[in-house]
Amino acid sequence: MIVKFDDTNKRAQVSLRGKQLLDIMDKREAEEGCSRQVLWRPEFGAYMIEGTPGHPYGEDFQRQKLLNNFLQIEKNMQVRRKEIEHLLEDGEELMSITSFPRLGCPGFTHPVVHPRPQTSRAGSLFFPDEAIFPGHPRFVTLVSNIRGRRGRKVIINIPVFKDVKTPDPFLETFDPKEDLNGEAAAAAKADNVYMDCMGFGMGCCCLQVTFQASHLHEALTLYDQLTPVTPIAMALSASSPIHRGILTDRDCRWDVIAQSVDDRTKQELGEEPLNSNSYRISKSRYDSIDSYLSASSSKYNDIPLVFNEEYYEMMVKEGVEETLAKHVAHLFIRDPISVYEEKLEQDDLKESDHFENIQSTNWQNMRFKPPPPNSPIGWRVEFRPMEVQVTDFENAAFTVFVVLLTRVILSYKLNLLIPISKVDENMKEAQKRDAVKRSRFWFRKDIMTTVSPPEAAKCLDATGCPSASRICCQEEDKMDESCVLMTADEIINGSQEFPGLVPLLRQYLLTVDIDAATHCGITRYLNLISRKASGNLMTTSQWIRDFVHRHPHYKQDSVINDSINYDLLKTLSKLSKGEIQAPELIGDN
Repeated sequence: MIVKFDDTNKRAQVSLRGKQLLDIMDKREAEEGCSRQVLWRPEFGAYMIEGTPGHPYGEDFQRQKLLNNFLQIEKNMQVRRKEIEHLLEDGEELMSITSFPRLGCPGFTHPVVHPRPQTSRAGSLFFPDEAIFPGHPRFVTLVSNIRGRRGRKVIINIPVFKDVKTPDPFLETFDPKEDLNGEAAAAAKADNVYMDCMGFGMGCCCLQVTFQASHLHEALTLYDQLTPVTPIAMALSASSPIHRGILTDRDCRWDVIAQSVDDRTKQELGEEPLNSNSYRISKSRYDSIDSYLSASSSKYNDIPLVFNEEYYEMMVKEGVEETLAKHVAHLFIRDPISVYEEKLEQDDLKESDHFENIQSTNWQNMRFKPPPPNSPIGWRVEFRPMEVQVTDFENAAFTVFVVLLTRVILSYKLNLLIPISKVDENMKEAQKRDAVKRSRFWFRKDIMTTVSPPEAAKCLDATGCPSASRICCQEEDKMDESCVLMTADEIINGSQEFPGLVPLLRQYLLTVDIDAATHCGITRYLNLISRKASGNLMTTSQWIRDFVHRHPHYKQDSVINDSINYDLLKTLSKLSKGEIQAPELIGDN
């Protein structure tokens, strides 16, 4: 996000200069071509830009080179930051924050633009159309089409944090001249922060990691095995406790986004009989997955899966495995919400735009990405639940943790599967306030399987067990379906009954040939994840809450005014640049 600081008036706003910056970077990309270290792309907000590496890390997929590339991740993030910082105007800062605390509050943009609920595409009382990225029709089209398909504005309600002086009940009122037909008054729930636009969800930032698999089976395996980890990663990365200037009782953005793009009609929601619509749909377009993809994982698909039967039969007839065919057919129970006229007629054997149109608007905690036609790109899997962190070090740590976990899953043949219904429960639990400390999550107790040589010689000691955990291995065909409630600390760091993910990652590092500098760097990253899980370090949400509670202008009423917002973001900006330290958040790094 591009944040504009007014030091005279002690005010922070989002700067609507994203398109100007992207125009400059697009020109550079056109001139430099494949030599670019960094690629920049538009995002939903006019104050947002998305940065990615110019090329995949470890493109040759040799294990040693892949591991040595881990230290390039943080360096690339630093290059990204510096590229944009050189283009900023006085008072502007580039900040990797999940949610702007006063998004939707009066005057939250620079320059100030006021909402026009009666004439804007969004119809929002709080979020003006000008805050939507103006350089591509996709974003404003999504806003108006979601609203049009629903037949009403989106409804977002997030529980407010009840402090000592927070009104009880917490009730919001709206100007009847702006609230057409009393829509907001009817939609807003007591003791909740109410929001009414896609911008409140898609205007948040996040950290997403895509990795390429060697083949289809490996991609399916990683998709399935990483799914139970998604809620844990989200809880550890929690960094968005404030929405629309109100301190909430949630630490993550997930439900905000899910509600912000929910285009289901009343029929699809089950509020009216099915008539013009075909399906009852249990989740928003943005939510957790509904099924694992591998046939061997299908026994854990314990929630009803609605899918397009015509497309399912077509795929099975052409040889697509049934579980995977159901997943794709499930995506197609939803209508496209953004279609371009010039893309309507195309050769589906040469282009995949029709599929990607649906795929890219089913936003889930994991995404399975088939190779594009006529492209060297292979089977990919995207890990999507994590919230973005303040510093490049933290973002690199979470990225390395996930990618290293993929190596351990494949090398040790871990079995992390739990029923999909338990993943859904964990996703809800992970968003709660201080979930890392206060919540427990369903997780598989027996995750070890027998691995075949040569991996076995590398990862097992003489007893046939991982030497770091001393947990005896299960036979590969003995599917122990037990899952138990564990804390994030137990899942990540282990206990007497469970080996822990980080100890397995550390053990794996001892079995591969990497240089001392790489090993040391990865260890620093794993230490951060381990200490976040144990509670020795705060999550970003915990840190933000602590800052707010200690601020002299906070009145214990859950309200984040301009003064608190300014000081909070100034402090986070200094922290991201290394000008100040926060050992309680990041440790001694």
